[in-house]
Amino acid sequence: MFYFDRPRGCGKLPEFYMQFINDIIGDELKVFEKRFAEAVRSETPLLDTIMKYIIKRKGKQLRPMFVLLSAKLHGPINESTYRAAALVELLHTATLVHDDVVDDSPMRRGFFSINALWNKKIAVLVGDYLLSKGLLLATGNNEFEQLHILSEAVKQMSEGELLQIQKTRKLNFDESVYFDIIRGKTASLLSSACAAGAQSTCGDASITGQMKSFGEKVGIAFQIKDDLFDYGSANVGKPTGNDIREKKLTLPLIHTLNTTDPKTRRQLVYIMKNENKDPEKIRYVIDTVNKSGGIAYAAEKMNNYRDQALAILHLFPESPARSALEELVRYTTDRKY
Repeated sequence: MFYFDRPRGCGKLPEFYMQFINDIIGDELKVFEKRFAEAVRSETPLLDTIMKYIIKRKGKQLRPMFVLLSAKLHGPINESTYRAAALVELLHTATLVHDDVVDDSPMRRGFFSINALWNKKIAVLVGDYLLSKGLLLATGNNEFEQLHILSEAVKQMSEGELLQIQKTRKLNFDESVYFDIIRGKTASLLSSACAAGAQSTCGDASITGQMKSFGEKVGIAFQIKDDLFDYGSANVGKPTGNDIREKKLTLPLIHTLNTTDPKTRRQLVYIMKNENKDPEKIRYVIDTVNKSGGIAYAAEKMNNYRDQALAILHLFPESPARSALEELVRYTTDRKY
């Protein structure tokens, strides 16, 4: 067995965990980082400065890890795999830059956002630049299948974001709409990352489809975990109750609204619409969701999606890549931020 025992509830990627990943794709991750830096380089001084800043503040790189491991699960990592990983990261970074503009967010991963350091116009153009670099990377190397896979993800991400904006205005969407939103906003890119990785080494449409489904399940579990953070007290990189302030109906609250008594439901809806900036009212919503079982319900759903993802993964032969993917799946639901 390649799967190893390690403490559950790890928040960030700890040193011993990263050592396990490095033993399997450490060299490949270094190659990817070099390729990504080359892919975003610009001859325009301002753009090059911003690209260096983006590289410096990069996150855990979970999506490139999923690309590389999904590829390695089905064959040797190759040039097409590195392009897939870079394409995923380019598109992901572009959407984050644009999201910060849409949300008027001054921070991202503990760093100032592009729009905060420069301005919104520059941030929008930077996002466009990253998208164009992704398109050029794919078309310049005849990676049309990868481009198709990732373009579908970008479409779904936009649709998910717009659906959330539409439904948030009325505060009346149900659980099925919530899953439609997160399937588009979050799960689609991780799903495409796994599909593109597998496609780069096996070229089998059936296997690529299985890996796409695997990534979608992981992505949904990942987003539910993010939503649960809003009702916890841990330092998770955003203020507790932030989703409430932004009038976002996430799974714990949706379950509470669908199961509580009419009077409490009216109170919660009124607060979300009219008093969502009041700290005491936010605390009331959080306490009510906890007492109603909304947290436990969402956690159960999250674990169900995690288990569905693992069931797909276990269709493939045991290997170091499979063990590492299993650890990444468990990390998405065990993390502390």
